[in-house]
Amino acid sequence: MPLRPFPPGQGEWGRVTTPRTLLSRALSVPLALGFSVFLPLMVAVQPGAGAKDAAFYLQLALAVYSGARLSAMVLTSRRKLLQGSFWLFVYMAMGVAPLAQAVLGQVPTPVVGPRSDLTEAIALVLAGCIAFDVGVLIARHRHAGRAGGTGKEPKPVKVHRRRLQLLTLFAFACSALFVMKLGGPAVFFSSRQEIIAGIEEAGVSAGDSQAGQAFLRGFGTVPALLALLLYTRWLVTSTRARRMPSVIATWGALAALNLVVNNPVSNPRYWFLTVMFSLLFTVFPVSAAMYRVALSMGVVIALIIFPFADRFRYDEKNYRPVETTSVLEPMALKDYDQIGMFANTITYARSGPGQSYGRQLLGSVFFAVPRSVWPDKPRDTGVMVGQWMGTVNTNLSSPIWAELWIDFGPLGMSAGLMGMGYAAARVDRRYARRATRRAPPASLISVVVPLVAGYSFILLRGPLLQASGRVAIAMVCLALVATYRQDSGKEIR
Repeated sequence: MPLRPFPPGQGEWGRVTTPRTLLSRALSVPLALGFSVFLPLMVAVQPGAGAKDAAFYLQLALAVYSGARLSAMVLTSRRKLLQGSFWLFVYMAMGVAPLAQAVLGQVPTPVVGPRSDLTEAIALVLAGCIAFDVGVLIARHRHAGRAGGTGKEPKPVKVHRRRLQLLTLFAFACSALFVMKLGGPAVFFSSRQEIIAGIEEAGVSAGDSQAGQAFLRGFGTVPALLALLLYTRWLVTSTRARRMPSVIATWGALAALNLVVNNPVSNPRYWFLTVMFSLLFTVFPVSAAMYRVALSMGVVIALIIFPFADRFRYDEKNYRPVETTSVLEPMALKDYDQIGMFANTITYARSGPGQSYGRQLLGSVFFAVPRSVWPDKPRDTGVMVGQWMGTVNTNLSSPIWAELWIDFGPLGMSAGLMGMGYAAARVDRRYARRATRRAPPASLISVVVPLVAGYSFILLRGPLLQASGRVAIAMVCLALVATYRQDSGKEIR
């Protein structure tokens, strides 16, 4: 019997094949091999003074594992924003960049303890990544077990139209006050050093903690970003909104406001990454191609552009251009100190203080309590470890692995990351069902998940106490606009 060709548009077993599907299949092998094999091996074989010991090979294994998981996120048929951002951060900040540091034998922040503490830190990061995947598998198994049930889908939370207008007015008021206190819009296009100096001169700096400064600064940036995201979602998904001059004019004014207070010149790189990720996935709510491009280009931006972005941190007098003879050196001399700081946290705890048994997390949750009321309130974990190390610059990272470990030990750290994986998988699944062009413009989850995906880079990098201010402000703003009443006369349409 002669073989019959497949019907047009169908492949084997009757599965529909589209040009996009064929393109994805064509790119899957080189992409997966590039992230998980070629790039880590290319870094590993470079010449350098680093020791080829257990820490090196564990770091190589971590880069390969996170590269394979990032490839799976890029190639998945369903957009997984929270899981994708997690693996993008792990791959760039905990995988490839520390591998380059291990090869060269250079680190941006000194590792003060024995080599065994660094080896243990890398092993714990790898264990935490596996625990995250276990949480994802548990969420998937639970969903499969309940798929045949008759449980009702919870009603979606929507955006209240009048409250959105109040949020917009609040955003303009907060940002205008912030701009005036710092001396006008021109300061926001100078350097981050000028912004910090302006905050101190305005008398709004919060003593020895970076968390208070971030909290006060957050009022000038977070409401403006949230209002812009909500209006962007409204315009993208509603033909009616695109015919309303008032909505278009408000969006334009918010875009101009964000260009001042949330531009890449005056803001930290990770915050601007939050702005770009949240805007990108709000403008393109269903584009799988844009999702894949964003994750793939995120690696390029993080490993090539980020190390040279200090140009906007300092003014002309204090700026020192990167001078290097190695393609790996920028990653070893700049901000990717997460693995080293985890090792320093382990050394710090074992030098005497021990585990804090939830005290650091308690300080992050109740960050707004003033020290006059709580005199022994915990400091940022990165600041605390940096002061113990005797470093001049104590604005150091404290990745979520270190935050969980210093509070709850290895088992608590693994349980916490497992819970993060479970929650990320559940939210990603719900987002994939609701964040479509057919979903109502008032769907709040369609804005919240892209925002959380972008901000997760800051949460994962830590310290948590520094990140808490903007989280609290965002929660207040979202509570202001949220409504559970399914009333089309009050929600945006």
